[in-house]
Amino acid sequence: MEASLTDVLLYLSIPLSGGLIGWGTNVLAIKMTFYPLEFVGIRPIGWQGIIPSKAKKMAEKSVDMLTAKLLKIEERFALIEPERVAEDMLPNLSQLSHQIIDEVMEGQYAFIWRNTPKPLKNQIYASFTRELPAVIVQMMEDVKTNIHDLLDLRTLGVNALTQNKALLNQMFIDCGKEEFKFIERSGLYFGIPFGLVQMCIAIFYNPWWLLPLFGLLVGYATNWLALRMIFEPEVPKIYFGGRLVLQGLFIKRQKEVAIAYAHIVSNRILTTESMFEFMMRGPGGDKLADIVKRIIEQAIDTGLENAPTLVNVAIGPKQTEIIKNIAVYRFNQELPLSIRDTFVYAQEALDMENMLREKMQGLTPPEFVGFLRPVFQEDEWILILVGAVLGLLAGFLQYLLLFQ
Repeated sequence: MEASLTDVLLYLSIPLSGGLIGWGTNVLAIKMTFYPLEFVGIRPIGWQGIIPSKAKKMAEKSVDMLTAKLLKIEERFALIEPERVAEDMLPNLSQLSHQIIDEVMEGQYAFIWRNTPKPLKNQIYASFTRELPAVIVQMMEDVKTNIHDLLDLRTLGVNALTQNKALLNQMFIDCGKEEFKFIERSGLYFGIPFGLVQMCIAIFYNPWWLLPLFGLLVGYATNWLALRMIFEPEVPKIYFGGRLVLQGLFIKRQKEVAIAYAHIVSNRILTTESMFEFMMRGPGGDKLADIVKRIIEQAIDTGLENAPTLVNVAIGPKQTEIIKNIAVYRFNQELPLSIRDTFVYAQEALDMENMLREKMQGLTPPEFVGFLRPVFQEDEWILILVGAVLGLLAGFLQYLLLFQ
């Protein structure tokens, strides 16, 4: 009687252990999808998270779909009002113009400048300061016109994600957190029914390879089924007069996913600061420098025309060229700092987060799946294979624990 009870408990443990194995292997498979960030081991033996190991490819796909489906940067920058930018930048640039005038006059006419009455100095300062709003407005207009030459969103986004693999991971985790939890739990949901089948077979036929084989099948099938249920069907399937509605779990969460995606893209990847920084220091920096040079030189010519007569008499073509060179150099030097004064306004005007959220929420189910599915699909076979291999190993362990 005791042996019979032991046998009963032993066989009843198969579905339970099958569920635990399905759950455990899926949890481990998800962890192996994201971690470690860098390769651990001695190549070729070792492991790196599936997503970090293909960071560049994943980043390129993500950014390409973003720029193709959701974001038209010329439309966003068209919302920025140059006059408002001028208002924010004017205090710092006014001070800069005074410094430039002092530097030029001290360098060229030190004795005269030191003895120039303060009211006359103020007139000279004012003649150039008056031109600053027009300088900033024209600069912003030219930036908007040449935005595609100055700002390469693909390069900016891909660099941000490949240089920070933790950020790339976070983007997937934030958008698919509920789906990854479902994959983990699905090991338990599907593992127990598979275990019941396994138990029924084992009662009549229980060779040593049965548990490892079912472990492999459970590890493979649970991940495969979970991934199908996440993305399929795209369009709701209605059964029993509406009492049962089936649709991919990921698609049901479209609004929630859109919020998470818009937040991480606008606050961590394509930020206002990173976009302006790229324009000034990236491949388009030379183009921006040429724009600044042309506008500053025009402003100086206008400022000299409006300056007191004494200044026009004293400053010849050579001195004018020196003034222009110093002004252009100092303006380019100061621009990265001065532009920060307008970041708060620019972020409000660009309104990237709300725009991305609204556009993503407005996608049809097939468009929504097509937006993120290819990125997940890229290496999902590895996730399934990892689950199968872990299930196989767990099946051997299950056999040793239960029947040895």
